[in-house]
Amino acid sequence: MKHGKYPLIITFLVPPLLLYGIFVLSPYLQAFQISTTNWLGYSATADYVGLENFGNLLRDGALWNAVKNNLILLVLLPVLTIALGLFFSSMLNMGGRRGTAGVVGVRGSGAYKLVYFFPQVLSVVIIALLWKEVYHPNNGLLNATLRAVGLPAPTWLGDPRTAFWAVLAVMVWANVGFYVVLFGAAMQAIPKDIYEAVMLDGASRWTTLTKVTIPLLWDTVQVAWIYLAIAALDGFILIQQMTDGGPNHSSDVIGLRMYNTAFGSETKFGYASAIGVVMFFLTLSVAVLALRASRRDRIEYS
Repeated sequence: MKHGKYPLIITFLVPPLLLYGIFVLSPYLQAFQISTTNWLGYSATADYVGLENFGNLLRDGALWNAVKNNLILLVLLPVLTIALGLFFSSMLNMGGRRGTAGVVGVRGSGAYKLVYFFPQVLSVVIIALLWKEVYHPNNGLLNATLRAVGLPAPTWLGDPRTAFWAVLAVMVWANVGFYVVLFGAAMQAIPKDIYEAVMLDGASRWTTLTKVTIPLLWDTVQVAWIYLAIAALDGFILIQQMTDGGPNHSSDVIGLRMYNTAFGSETKFGYASAIGVVMFFLTLSVAVLALRASRRDRIEYS
């Protein structure tokens, strides 16, 4: 059995690693190589241009506009989603009346969690199409409600002033349910004795949330922050389906700019690959910085 251990390990380990190298690592390496050429995607040859594509990126106003939008998402999407996730989770798990039963959630919390989590079972395309109908300027549910109460009905996705913020609202709506459930599961693992001791000291719900719950959930919050930061640097499918970066590039993001550069009328695959390389390092840097910025001493409980 001892002598047969290593052949068994090699048999089960080498094929997955080989597939990973071919279908994951190899495309990354090819993207780096293509970014140094002027390949148009469908031509048989590609001329080496060195760092010319990266120099052109610095002068690309459309790309800088997309970077600006991604940076706004990078700030607002994690903050809003985590804040709402913590608020709803605390209400569902600790929002009930405080009495002899100790800290309890609101009545029907299981049903609320199901409702919050529902967007997670929908594909991103379905969410985009659903909200396009909600935002429809004439027949949409949102504008119909606004007209019913006598308020003006904007052209949400057709106005450069509102399109980006309308998409941001959908991104928060689509993500917050998952983190409500995630934070709720983490809260359930916190011993009730801690909350009962805080109650005896007369702490308010806000104090309990900020001084007890969030510090004990910090590792979970840190993971959520990283995932949401990466999602903020993407957002490609939702934005493509809802606005395609418009109107007037007001809701454009880096992923969509890369896609349109590669598969648009100009088919600049070399230039699009350079955008992809920049996006790769930007995402990696954000993940590392988020880990370092949120690092703190672990609080243990038993």
